[in-house]
Amino acid sequence: MVSFTLCLLALVAGYFIYGRFVERIFGPDNRQTPATLKNDGVDFMPLPTWKIFMIQFLNIAGLGPIFGAIMGAKFGTASFLWIVLGSILAGATHDYLAGMLSLRHDGESLPEMIGRYLGLTTKQVMRGFTVILMMLVGAVFVAGPAGLLANLTPEYMDATFWIIVIFAYYMLATLLPIDKIIGKIYPLFALALIFMAVGVLVMLYVNGGALPELWDGLHNTHPNADNLPIFPIMFVSIACGAISGFHATQSPLMARCMTSEHHGRPVFYGAMITEGIVALIWAAAATIFFHDNGMGESNASVIVNDITRNWLGTVGGVLAILGVVAAPISTGDTALRSARLIVADFLHLEQKSIRSRLIICIPIFLVTIGVLLYSLRDAAGFDMIWRYFAWVNQTLSVFTLLAVSVFLVKERSGHYYLVTFIPALFMLAVCTSYIAVAPEGFKLSTGYIVPISVAVVLITSVLFMLWRQKMIHSPKK
Repeated sequence: MVSFTLCLLALVAGYFIYGRFVERIFGPDNRQTPATLKNDGVDFMPLPTWKIFMIQFLNIAGLGPIFGAIMGAKFGTASFLWIVLGSILAGATHDYLAGMLSLRHDGESLPEMIGRYLGLTTKQVMRGFTVILMMLVGAVFVAGPAGLLANLTPEYMDATFWIIVIFAYYMLATLLPIDKIIGKIYPLFALALIFMAVGVLVMLYVNGGALPELWDGLHNTHPNADNLPIFPIMFVSIACGAISGFHATQSPLMARCMTSEHHGRPVFYGAMITEGIVALIWAAAATIFFHDNGMGESNASVIVNDITRNWLGTVGGVLAILGVVAAPISTGDTALRSARLIVADFLHLEQKSIRSRLIICIPIFLVTIGVLLYSLRDAAGFDMIWRYFAWVNQTLSVFTLLAVSVFLVKERSGHYYLVTFIPALFMLAVCTSYIAVAPEGFKLSTGYIVPISVAVVLITSVLFMLWRQKMIHSPKK
């Protein structure tokens, strides 16, 4: 428990120390924000900071930091280290700077921001890439909560029933002004999620389970360790609890509701650190579960149900599961809302009228339903969709970090760009090596991981440094 406690304290300290350092690099000021300059009563509108934090936290804290942490725990104590270092140095930095760039540029969606700093071609690619990710999120974050709700309700309310209910809710949350549903029910969802996390955290110390220590070694404990190396598989499995490109698609939603740039650190950086704490708690709980029951169970929903009911009792277990249900549902609805806004920005289509919103939403929902139906055919279908979602998710973080690195080179003298460029290189190595060896990728031998990683890092570093030198020596306009 010593390592777990130190990791927990490190996450909290990271918010106050490294978070403040990143904030100083960006330099928030007192300029007017898009919430006041472009208030349309639908997407752009001022909201209280505490509510914005809650919405941002629930937007990003879907199944990822829970299910991902559970799957990542099979790899051993390396998962603890990745959650802590990933959250502080990569994930929270990524979320904060992406959100602040959107805030600084009139609430721009992520593809528009990436295009601003990486060029028109990249922007066009990322428009399609990001919308696909949003629809994948909308699809994969339905099956999980529907299954959990089916276990809590009468037999006639099966998974199909709850899928229909969740999609009906998605449609309303995507179409209506942000303060009508999202702004009102998210605080209640947040309370359920916080209760769940705190309850499991308390029981971790009460149970005093057998948690390994970091100094015992970072060896791979996965039962299929020969085929699933820690690098890059674990770094893709644990995405939302460490770094996730999806978060940068959500930050513009909240950038359109903030009344001051000085609220960026608690909202963007703070929400990611909170998510890292949730992931760390579930990684520890799953470690104890695997120690007591073996690693034969791969269904994360079963593990969540077992842990919450055994540790928190029937009532506590129901409330905890509701927290786990609320998180992915709240992520799915804002993902589809982001897809609507990205397409609207691309088409320059106003979103004040319900007709304009429907024109965009109907095709998005039809495609999302199609992806969901494919994923539900069998377990293999869902697993494939989930893995593609995870890879697309992490790849998006690479482009976001590179775009922010370009911004820092242009706007800040010195080597401040390294705070995003180094994580970008690391995640680039993760994503390229993963798709090279993954079953849904090129299926190469794991022996190619190191040479591929080294090659992409060296090539990208050389190209970026050549561009930087050109920027430094070019005459200022």
